This record gives sequence, structure tokens and C-alpha cells, in this order.
Amino acid sequence: MAKINKTNAARLLDQKKINYQLIPYEVDEQHLDAGHVAESLGENIEQVFKTLVLKGDKSGYFVCVIPGNCEVDLKKAAKVSGNKNCDLIPMKDLLPTTGYIRGGCSPIGMKKLFPTYLHSTANDFEYIYISAGVRGLQIQITPNDLITVSNATLCDLI
Repeated sequence: MAKINKTNAARLLDQKKINYQLIPYEVDEQHLDAGHVAESLGENIEQVFKTLVLKGDKSGYFVCVIPGNCEVDLKKAAKVSGNKNCDLIPMKDLLPTTGYIRGGCSPIGMKKLFPTYLHSTANDFEYIYISAGVRGLQIQITPNDLITVSNATLCDLI
């Protein structure tokens, strides 16, 4: 089996001595969505979480990690993050803000530790999948370990 290169997210997990697994999958540039990832992994879409970066009118940038088959509820996201309103950041701002590209944005190891909110259904699973920080690689991690490493708040976001 080919050697998997460690990403910043994986190195951070190693540093904090957190258990995880790196799971490679086939990238399809036409389908960077979580549905494709779940299908490639042979997992439920509800267990493959996507990382969204938003900007609030009061707090600035924050991160929402939600099931791959869901859309973030902007009203709920604004409320939990202490904002009156918020919106997804423009795609062109993703790399300069986080250090990650679309389809490879991990809630772990961004340029800064932004306030992070994890949708509460994560706790329904023994482990969930999140991006490892590059397209084609997922991290399998327990919800509690993700909360620990990203200092996330568990809440309703959808």
C-alpha cells in the first residue's frame, strides 16, 4: 500500500496524542461534495462531516462542522456563535483565511484556531469522518477527540 503523507491536521493530532486513522479515497474534481466522499468510503453520508467557514457580523470567522447531507442553518449558526447574522465566506477567501482549499478543508490545523461548532448528531456515532486537510484524504476520529482538539462546541446547526 502506498505511503500516506501526513497533513498538518494529522501532525497536530499526533502532537496531542489523539487516536485517528487516515483514510484515502479517490478524488473526483467534478464532485468534491461529501456525498462522493461517503460513497468512496462506503460509509453513511450522515457520518461524513463537512467543514464550513462562516463570518459573523460580531465574531468574525468561525467554523461549522455538519453532516455531509445537510445545509447549515445560518440563523442557528449566528445564534450559537453570538452573532446577529452570518454567512459562508466567499470561496476565494477560504485558502487565505484557513490555509485549506475547497474539498480539503479540515476543522483541525487551520491558520488560526477559530471558534468551532460541531453538529450534535456527531455524538450518534462511535467515530466520524472529517477532511484531513487535502482532497483525497479523510480523518476517522471520535466526536469527543474532535471536540478536544478543535475546542468545538456541540450544538444544533441544521
